[in-house]
Amino acid sequence: MLYGRTTLSKFLIQQQRADKSAGDLSALLIDVAAAIKGISAMVSKGALGEHQGTLETQNVQGETQKKLDVVTNDIMLRQCEWGGLLAGMVSEELDQPFVIPGGYSRGPYLLCFDPLDGSSNIDVNVAVGTIFSVLKHAERKPPQTAAYLQPGDRQVAAGYAIYGPATMLVISVGRGTHGFTLDRETGNFVLTHPDLTIPADTGEFAINVSNERFWEPPITRYVGECKAGRSGIRERDFNMRWIASMVAEVHRILMRGGVFMYPRDTKDPSKPGRLRLLYEANPMAMLIEQAGGCASTGRGRICEVAPTDIHQRTPVVLGSRNEVERIERYHREYESGADRPFVSPLFNERSLYRSEVT
Repeated sequence: MLYGRTTLSKFLIQQQRADKSAGDLSALLIDVAAAIKGISAMVSKGALGEHQGTLETQNVQGETQKKLDVVTNDIMLRQCEWGGLLAGMVSEELDQPFVIPGGYSRGPYLLCFDPLDGSSNIDVNVAVGTIFSVLKHAERKPPQTAAYLQPGDRQVAAGYAIYGPATMLVISVGRGTHGFTLDRETGNFVLTHPDLTIPADTGEFAINVSNERFWEPPITRYVGECKAGRSGIRERDFNMRWIASMVAEVHRILMRGGVFMYPRDTKDPSKPGRLRLLYEANPMAMLIEQAGGCASTGRGRICEVAPTDIHQRTPVVLGSRNEVERIERYHREYESGADRPFVSPLFNERSLYRSEVT
């Protein structure tokens, strides 16, 4: 039993003392944590529960929904709609923003969330999670869609839960990134990983190599150098990881460093990236930056991207600072032509449509 340790409630009270405006925010995060406890209990039942398997429906992204996608989405909505803290919610599983029912009062915040990230892993018992982002809403009337289209720099809180051997909640309210472990005997989230810090250098990278043929040249260059290891220009060996669960990938990086990439590619030209900006990339970017890492599209900070749609997608490169900055440099060099090998004009291909070298 974990007695005398800092619980999530105590931690948020301490944060409130440092920021008098954080009172309502603390209460909202307690509601989110309560929803996460319910989701954790349901996910942990595995095949003993009644919610495994796939539905015949798709979400707005065209992805086939798991039963647990729908159930966990409902848990988050029901737990957070009634407290008078939210003006509205956006979820990966809903086409349009969720309007707080008329019987409940509205509050000053907006909640964006992915109720079950990595749900394709459920049937094989691999770690999944919940991701959330909190934004301010200046008006108490029902928000229009445009109210959610705020860049990540305007988040007031962000976090995720990971449902693995232990359930952990990792959050930031703008003063560092902190990890809490669920004590199932007391039902409390207990602070076990305060002030998480990502090392600037790393020997691990995570990317789905099955998409290699669709990558842009800067990513191909970076991954190629990592794969070359000690015999290549990096002169050291790298390890590759891939779990297909963003929560699990980011959690590993927060625990020991690394770089995670889901870059822009040419597989589907209509999609500038795979991951959703508001409720996947932005909250993870805040957590990574608050822990001393970097979060980029490859061409700039994720948290500076101005959203244009609640389900907007974005490229994601995040983790250890020096590796993310290297990948950004490779993008700049590619776009400027600086990474092209020099070819003397004497050896250029001759053409009827341009002047010959004399």
